[in-house]
Amino acid sequence: MSAVSSPLHPLTLVREEMTRILSKVGFTVVEGPEVETEYYCFDALNTPADHPARDAQDTFYLPTSARFGNVSKKKADERYLLRTHTSSVQIRTMLKGNPPIRIVSPGRVYRRDTTDATHSANFHQLECLYVDKNVTVRDLKALLDYIFASLLGKDTKTRFRPHYFGYTEPSFEVDLSATHLPKVNKPWIEIGGCGMVDPVVFQDVGYDPEVWSGYAFGMGLERLAMLLYGIDDIRYFYQNDVRFLRQFA
Repeated sequence: MSAVSSPLHPLTLVREEMTRILSKVGFTVVEGPEVETEYYCFDALNTPADHPARDAQDTFYLPTSARFGNVSKKKADERYLLRTHTSSVQIRTMLKGNPPIRIVSPGRVYRRDTTDATHSANFHQLECLYVDKNVTVRDLKALLDYIFASLLGKDTKTRFRPHYFGYTEPSFEVDLSATHLPKVNKPWIEIGGCGMVDPVVFQDVGYDPEVWSGYAFGMGLERLAMLLYGIDDIRYFYQNDVRFLRQFA
């Protein structure tokens, strides 16, 4: 190995910078297993049994004979899968203790998708959960404004569009405006999803929704790195081309 230290991967750089930004406002990094059960990945997140995300053509399920000692508190015979999002870490965290909670959960996730310039069957996600008393949408918007201004520059702006997610109500898609960045030629770019935690989710983990409120949001680290560094093909992150990696040293 060369005496010169190897450059960090651009995804690692973005992950570390995002967790640093969030740690400054009280968020703690929490990680969870990549092999999950249906309970943590879907049921506890208020995802209906007939939701398309639960179909075999969208999710990587493991053989039913596989057992990893990672069963949920609900069922011992449910199927295992490669997690489709890091929201399962939010459920595991809430089941372990009482609010207030302020966590960020980065990690690798998996979805059945055809690889092209903007899609990959495995990618990296970062999600946040904040639970306390009297948490509002205004708190959520303020945090997202702070995150993107800190990461992408003070000229970055965000907006919400109404959307539907089973585990948040109300729910929003998050768009950002960052035309000052390289290769950004659209006035608004979709960057993630967010919302206020649905009371049904709180009830399932034993929290009283009349006392506690909170927000959750998530986004892809690849998408952030592509914006930040002007990368136009997600496949570059996984080709192990040292010439590409050295640009970020």
